[in-house]
Amino acid sequence: MYFILRKKHIVTFVAVIAAIAAVLLVGNGYRASVQTTAKAANPNWGLGFQEPGKPPVGNATPAYLKQFNAFYLGNTSEKKLYLTFDAGYEAGYTPKILDTLKKHKVKATFFVVGNYLNTSPDLVKRMVADGHTVGNHTWHHYDMSKISDKAVLEKELRSVETKFKEITGKDMTRVYRPPQGKYRESNLKQAQALGYKTFFWSLAYVDWYKDKQPSKEEAFQKLIPRTHPGAIVLLHLTSKTNSEILDELLTKWKQMGYTFGLVSDLK
Repeated sequence: MYFILRKKHIVTFVAVIAAIAAVLLVGNGYRASVQTTAKAANPNWGLGFQEPGKPPVGNATPAYLKQFNAFYLGNTSEKKLYLTFDAGYEAGYTPKILDTLKKHKVKATFFVVGNYLNTSPDLVKRMVADGHTVGNHTWHHYDMSKISDKAVLEKELRSVETKFKEITGKDMTRVYRPPQGKYRESNLKQAQALGYKTFFWSLAYVDWYKDKQPSKEEAFQKLIPRTHPGAIVLLHLTSKTNSEILDELLTKWKQMGYTFGLVSDLK
């Protein structure tokens, strides 16, 4: 009788342990799922460069972004670069940058905010006349990762569209870059629903501090070794250094065998 009771106790004990293990496994699986989702939706865009000349790893994968018609890379098997400039305000360097692009017959995408449209309409007209794409960088340059209201995002984008058409008489190409690369997944979904493609970047350097501009040598040390096929390049129009190095930079990239495309062509 004692043996039978003990056997029952053992069976019961094993069953309890198995149940606890199952709960732990489910819990760990759930946490892993949450961690994966959180990583995919990191509100601060970031890159990890592993090898010179190779595409970096973003904190969201190309596959994750593509489901929202969003990109940070082009075709990594093709030596093509996608040159983009963010335009928050005019610092006096855009005419020289446009002259250099024209000299090299390179088309770029300019992501503009409301302030730029209000203060520099003639430069926006020239961008269009020169065959460049003018894209949407939102009206106020808010941190979009903190905005969940669809109406707010829509107003930010529609306001830029309206002003752009008022200036140029043309409809804006629906390409969008979140200010500072900050976003939440709902932003990507909302932009997609409004007909936009969202663009991050795979190549950039710290060029936006007005009073702390990098030297030519620093710029080339950051950009050239990290140049890779399919790179979406982010530069800022407010950078004096960019205006000074762009001619040589485009020449160097061409010597490396690269051609140039527009992000709006990415699918």
